[in-house]
Amino acid sequence: MRMKEECLICKAPLEYLNEDVEMECELCHKKEKSKTRCVNGHYVCNECHMRGIDSLVGICMGETSKNPAVILNHMMSQPFCHMHGPEHHIMVGMALLTAYKNSGGDLDLAKALGEMNSRGQTVPGGACGFWGACGAGISTGMFVSIVTGSTPLGKENFGLSHKMTASALGAIGEVGGPRCCKRDSYLSILQAVDFVKENLGICMERPEIRCSYSNQNNQCIGKRCPFCKKRRKIAFICVHNSCRSQIAEALGKKYLSDFCDCYSAGTETRPQINQDAVRLMRREYGIDMEKDQYSKLFQEIPEADLYVSMGCNVACPNIPGKEVINWGLEDPTGKDDNVFMDVIRQIEEKIRDLREQDF
Repeated sequence: MRMKEECLICKAPLEYLNEDVEMECELCHKKEKSKTRCVNGHYVCNECHMRGIDSLVGICMGETSKNPAVILNHMMSQPFCHMHGPEHHIMVGMALLTAYKNSGGDLDLAKALGEMNSRGQTVPGGACGFWGACGAGISTGMFVSIVTGSTPLGKENFGLSHKMTASALGAIGEVGGPRCCKRDSYLSILQAVDFVKENLGICMERPEIRCSYSNQNNQCIGKRCPFCKKRRKIAFICVHNSCRSQIAEALGKKYLSDFCDCYSAGTETRPQINQDAVRLMRREYGIDMEKDQYSKLFQEIPEADLYVSMGCNVACPNIPGKEVINWGLEDPTGKDDNVFMDVIRQIEEKIRDLREQDF
């Protein structure tokens, strides 16, 4: 379990002051006024808090999903993204721009992402409480402004941008506080998907979202959160848990993390994950499977709602009443890269199909 995040320096709780005071960033030592620091006095400026966020443009340019929550989750899994922080003010708009483009929207995506990055960085952390306007909600207005070409002299697009922001902020306000950057980002995404379909005629995929961050949020509101639902579990099973099932676990975490937890296991184990799989997944998806995945036995993973056999006729013991499906995939071990990539693409397609299944 990951540690609950607050202060980036010492992990102590944050405090929010009533007035700005001059503070010095613990990382770059820049001095500026702020209302936010930890109870031990540590302050990290917005720029340092978001260090590494420029990589988001490359991530988004490589995305093919029409689901902004899937894209957002991919970005939120990056090392620079914390439980709370102003990086969400950029990521919400970038996820929407990418899904909009992938859904048929007319857009120069690279240029739009650069503009979103520039605009989003002007909204400081704590805007939700001190401005009465959450940066994630504002990000949706920036998104609509960018795709419609709105300016202060615009007419219809000017109005649409404001209506989008108002819709997102209204949803955030209905739930209330304390703030949760994940919850407010998800609320903003959902409002934007519906708004764009109605007003711009572009149908992005509307996600079903289940929160996976509650154990990292000291102020989680629990059942009052609309995304506090029972998360489902999927287990990908094969004999050695070294290749196909490991690929499925990694892609499941990439594409399904907003509503389910993914695991893999075998009836036997191997000392390491298949190195061709490791190499190709790193090359094609930027995923380092060896970072937090390893070959493990069926008995070592939690009980799942759905068990997926990779196609090696594995009999999964002790799962009475549980759903089991067999994907019938060829084992690419020892084959050339073309065969390997064909199997990986099949797994990716089947993982995406799981979003539509009720299990």
